[in-house]
Amino acid sequence: MEKRIKEAVRYLGFGKNAADERTLSLIGEAFADLEKEADPRFVCRFFDITHEADGKIRIGTLKISSRSLERNLKGCGKIVLFGATLGPGVDRLITRTSVMDMAKAVIVQACAAAMLEEYCDSRQLEIGEELEREGEYLRPRFSPGYGDFDIHYQEPLMRMLDCAKTIGLTMTDSYMMSPSKSVTAVIGVSRTQERCPVEGCEACSKTDCEYRR
Repeated sequence: MEKRIKEAVRYLGFGKNAADERTLSLIGEAFADLEKEADPRFVCRFFDITHEADGKIRIGTLKISSRSLERNLKGCGKIVLFGATLGPGVDRLITRTSVMDMAKAVIVQACAAAMLEEYCDSRQLEIGEELEREGEYLRPRFSPGYGDFDIHYQEPLMRMLDCAKTIGLTMTDSYMMSPSKSVTAVIGVSRTQERCPVEGCEACSKTDCEYRR
């Protein structure tokens, strides 16, 4: 619980400053409300990848042009394609709260983002534990929108995961996810343990890492 509160405070933009008691109280209320409404689900599938001569990555029939993703997947022969959502109940909660109290709605938004990250981290840990028994290790999640990994790749990744059918996740023509508190990601799988934290580059102090976003 303490970790998710810290994440919510970070999403609210406090930086290194401590949140006041009133904000912390609202964060606690927001998480309690979210626990009632959230219906977290995830889906994952494994794919072999090919590192092509032009620096592009091929996943099945999908060819991705992204230097930052290619760098993140250096040394990986396969990936986990990952999708997760907190479900439509969270969107309804945010909408209701926005009508009654916009300031509180901002806090609910931040708490929902923290809850989604926590859920993704826990699922990734489970996947990683299974792979480590086979001598394979995960890289941090890498989502469309990071670096030069274009948001337009969201659509084929969701199609490859069959997100609409598996977890009820769809996307608008403007690449907005529905439900909104959802994520897709590519997670590299390598035979070399790089000791990358599940939380990703934001939680790592190794700023000169070649896999860094």
